[in-house]
Amino acid sequence: MSTYADWVPSSPPPARAGQVPAPAEAVIELVNSRRHSSLEDQLDDPEFAAELARRFAPEVDGVSPPVREELRGLRDALEAIVLGPATDAELAARWRDFTARTSNVTLRHDFSPLGQVVLRQVAGDPVIGGVALAVAELVRSGAWSRLRICANGRCAHAFYDTTRSRTQRWHSYEICGNPVNVAAYRARNRQPT
Repeated sequence: MSTYADWVPSSPPPARAGQVPAPAEAVIELVNSRRHSSLEDQLDDPEFAAELARRFAPEVDGVSPPVREELRGLRDALEAIVLGPATDAELAARWRDFTARTSNVTLRHDFSPLGQVVLRQVAGDPVIGGVALAVAELVRSGAWSRLRICANGRCAHAFYDTTRSRTQRWHSYEICGNPVNVAAYRARNRQPT
């Protein structure tokens, strides 16, 4: 089963602008497995689902259909949280939904003589536990707020904001940002006919 230590080195370096932490990469891949833009639901493919599951639980060989359904539910809950904007009450409800979907996972705190705390999964599905541990690490490190959905409504791709100012709007400026900005510029500067 996964542990918090699988995601965090013994003394974690602070994330620098431009770097995407491993837990964020895995969570983003899970969120982007949903049907969006022209992509189909990738969890329908058992090979993809198994590969994604190994991002959260390396010891897992495959994913049963019930676990795939649980992953879909977690993915939907995470998408709702990342999607924002929401009132405090709406956001709290979204986090409660995620918490409920991971309630069958039991984690234990292990304290070391060096003053570190390691979360270790002791019960529940290892894939669901791995997702819970990845999200816990992102929240703990303050990196959760860097997860975003592309501002291009036709894209809706999840990404990790690597900018120092935390203001990135597009998953790719070249693919989504520039065309949207050019279209807006042209619309503003059209000559009335």
